[in-house]
Amino acid sequence: MATAGLGRKIIQVEPRRNFFAQGEPADCIFYLQTGRAKLTVISKSGKEATIALLGPGDFVGEESMAGTPSLRMATATAIVPCTALKIERTEMIRAMHQEYAFSDLFLKFLLARSMRTQADLVDQLFNSSEKRLARILLLMAEFGQPGEAEPLIPKISQETLAEMVGTTRSRVSFFMNRFRKLGFITYNGGIHVKKSLLNVFLHD
Repeated sequence: MATAGLGRKIIQVEPRRNFFAQGEPADCIFYLQTGRAKLTVISKSGKEATIALLGPGDFVGEESMAGTPSLRMATATAIVPCTALKIERTEMIRAMHQEYAFSDLFLKFLLARSMRTQADLVDQLFNSSEKRLARILLLMAEFGQPGEAEPLIPKISQETLAEMVGTTRSRVSFFMNRFRKLGFITYNGGIHVKKSLLNVFLHD
């Protein structure tokens, strides 16, 4: 997953540039080595929503592995400079059949993505917008990673956070200021998230 070869190459994607766009042929998959990206969808009326944030170790565009070639259901855009391995669909299928360690890695990713999607749905249905924002910040900070006592989230707009939470930018701004005053987060070129933010889940 770190080197180029037959049917795969390493690419660089600058901030605000797309890996692919909604409606394009789903003919390849990307493995994100460094950077952050987001998945967005646009309705027929032109309304845009951010449905996922992606980081190193994530696959992007797994719909290309469907039984028959299809079209992209979302747009993948770099938030910060990204390095990714672009894998052609035919090479991905070959690797899935012949390289068992890689197949296990991809299957674990798909299961984790499915569980995350279900958790996102429950979050939207039952939690307040403040708790949803706290959860998104904690997920982006990737708590539990070794050596990350106070993880840093790269700069991300409040508009994007509002799309993820399903609320307005003004509400996100209000909650972010509240979190900062309570000492749950700090700003310094990005967002430093502290484990104390978990208190938002422990108290209504």
